[in-house]
Amino acid sequence: QVHLAESGGVLVHAGVSLRLSCPASGLIADNYSMRWFRHAPGKDRQGVACISWNGRSTYYADSVKGRFTISRDNAKNTLYLQMNSLKPEDTAMYYCAATVAECSYIGNIRPLMVGDWGQGTQVTVSS
Repeated sequence: QVHLAESGGVLVHAGVSLRLSCPASGLIADNYSMRWFRHAPGKDRQGVACISWNGRSTYYADSVKGRFTISRDNAKNTLYLQMNSLKPEDTAMYYCAATVAECSYIGNIRPLMVGDWGQGTQVTVSS
């Protein structure tokens, strides 16, 4: 069974850096694109970043471009999100997902996910 275990989220002050990790089990990492999502209270789940199966193509939401970097280590079966210059508006529950969709896909991702949403990891950024 596919399992994604997000970790690394904590409460931090604005302007600092944080790295999230998402080790995966139950799948071969290089068969899937990997994505980070975030979900804040009262808002829809938002796609943050995506990385192709071989790590050669990436996508970022406009709100995080220049500050966040997505990467993957397929040998370790782990996805990462390096977050720099954190802002209060980055506060959310962060989730990772493996999908059979290309990073360019902008529709509903849920039917194309491998596995289900996990528990996520909470990132809280104070002013």
